[in-house]
Amino acid sequence: MEFHNEVDASKLLGAQTHIINHIFSYVNSMSLRCAVDLGIPDIIHNHGQPMPFSQLTSSLPIHPSKSGYVYRLMRFLIHSGFFAQQKVSEDDPQEGYILTDASTLLLKDNPFSLTAYLLTATDTILTKSCHDLSTWFQNDDSSPFVTANGMSFWEYAGKQPKLSEVFNEAMANDATLVSSVVIKKCKGVFEGMESLVDVGGGTGNLAKAIAKEFPQLECTVFDLPQVVSDLQGRENLRYIGGDMFEAIPPANAILLKWVLHNWNDEQCVEILKKCKEAITSKGEKGKVIIIDIIIENEKGDDESSETQLFFDMMMMVAVTGRERNKKEWIKLFFSAGFYDYKITPILGLRSLIEVYP
Repeated sequence: MEFHNEVDASKLLGAQTHIINHIFSYVNSMSLRCAVDLGIPDIIHNHGQPMPFSQLTSSLPIHPSKSGYVYRLMRFLIHSGFFAQQKVSEDDPQEGYILTDASTLLLKDNPFSLTAYLLTATDTILTKSCHDLSTWFQNDDSSPFVTANGMSFWEYAGKQPKLSEVFNEAMANDATLVSSVVIKKCKGVFEGMESLVDVGGGTGNLAKAIAKEFPQLECTVFDLPQVVSDLQGRENLRYIGGDMFEAIPPANAILLKWVLHNWNDEQCVEILKKCKEAITSKGEKGKVIIIDIIIENEKGDDESSETQLFFDMMMMVAVTGRERNKKEWIKLFFSAGFYDYKITPILGLRSLIEVYP
């Protein structure tokens, strides 16, 4: 291939850089996992001030021969925005490591922590499934996860308590963050209702927050029996085990947080029909509250859009679900017998959607 001018060469070199960045993009998540596995965010946080390199390395659970490599790991994570450097003090000109907004969400005791989510998403059981993506395109398996592991993600999680525990912790922490935003900015969504069922609510963090904020509201967490069997209700909160594909307890409102993106269109319509039965069973017309991604959200920036597409690919790899744009959501609603909706984009990557029969 000949270059006719410097512009051609520049474009080719730029394309090469673009491809190489994508080739090595997995280094981002694996370096971040390494930092969490070593406890770096918590060690720096507990230090209470900018932490010099020598103190950081002496505090890490690493072999002495690896101390020098920590600098390279931290340099990369600083570039990625997870740590920064700052003068230790006015009297000490040397620089120390500090946390950023992103790394504070990796602290173990942070109620909004994404640590469990990081550990789940980077588990070898999922990364191995990504390796089988091209093989999956050539067979009739339901997902690359099935191709790689011979069973669905949900079946595997049911047989691996540790993975299930970490996954549920990730969802619980996410629910804590979502509830703080929803209750603050969308109180009107829950006002005037007498009952609510949180379908697939896991350990119930979101329902707990709603029940506390609205004591007149009878809240039910509805999930698989093995998820809720050991959980105790209180006052206006209770737990019920069951299968959402069979029946959902009746209520004024059904809440589906990050549930529908796990399932294909036919399964989503089936779930939504069960929701409709639940909110109309007493002759009244309630609503379904959905918290999920809407791709092409007008308020999204480039990074948010890319993250939404990452989620879509992971739904394709791990389960049978997908992320949907507005038209695709509306099609689901109408197919399930709903005729009106309201979208409120207040949850970063996700939106709150109210759907009415």
